[in-house]
Amino acid sequence: MSAGLNPENILARIVSARRDAIAHRQRVLPLVALKIAAKEKAPAPRDFPAALAKRSWNVIAESKKASPSRGVFREDYRPSELAQSFETAGAAALSMLTEEEFFQGSLLHLREARKVAGIPILRKDFIVDPWQVWETRAAGADSFLLIVAILTDQQLTELLALGRELRMEPLVEVHTQSELNRAIAAGARIIGVNNRDLTTFEVRLETSLALIDSIPNDCIAVSESGIHSAEDIGKLRRAGFDAFLIGEQFMSRPDPAEGLQEILAALASGSVAT
Repeated sequence: MSAGLNPENILARIVSARRDAIAHRQRVLPLVALKIAAKEKAPAPRDFPAALAKRSWNVIAESKKASPSRGVFREDYRPSELAQSFETAGAAALSMLTEEEFFQGSLLHLREARKVAGIPILRKDFIVDPWQVWETRAAGADSFLLIVAILTDQQLTELLALGRELRMEPLVEVHTQSELNRAIAAGARIIGVNNRDLTTFEVRLETSLALIDSIPNDCIAVSESGIHSAEDIGKLRRAGFDAFLIGEQFMSRPDPAEGLQEILAALASGSVAT
């Protein structure tokens, strides 16, 4: 199946730029050297699925400097401090944006967070090549994002298998029923429904609610983006989601971790229906 990207949409432009960046990095760092770093130097991966399957409010706190839709969140971006504060505030896991051109991310940000955080870290990027999976493991990440919309069925299957070989269960992201069907057919075990349409960047929480009944019970279900409150999480939990990825709601605040604390406190108080 072809990914069928429209060259005019935002997602297509990001993926095109990412492929160019990968080609350059592959010339600088051969795969054989990357494999040595991944196997011999990287810290052992942490259990990302277990962190999302706890009987708790499993929030994946996302750290990013900027986004194409909102611009720069903070000029003074300190990934290690954010990682520590999110973990202290109660995050189940972290998501680190590493795409350079559109999100101003970097693998260095992930490495800095990995040094101080004791919870699993997801690499959030536009991964289309096995070389990037080896790069992810070498950087110390515990999982990585696979976006069904930018992958063929063969690529999705191969990247899932490589992630498992390296003990990094991927988060497989979908936006539509057809993408969800493809993720299930490929054997995805962690399925994320992104409420943000990456071709337009419009956000609708209803996207998650429309797809949850089609996610198999033995999969971990994650709702991503557009989550603003404890009430939103309560609604998503009642629908059947296990974990909740929140980024811009936190990063747009002066103290991102304070936003997480407030949401978790409201949920713990029992004031939100679950």
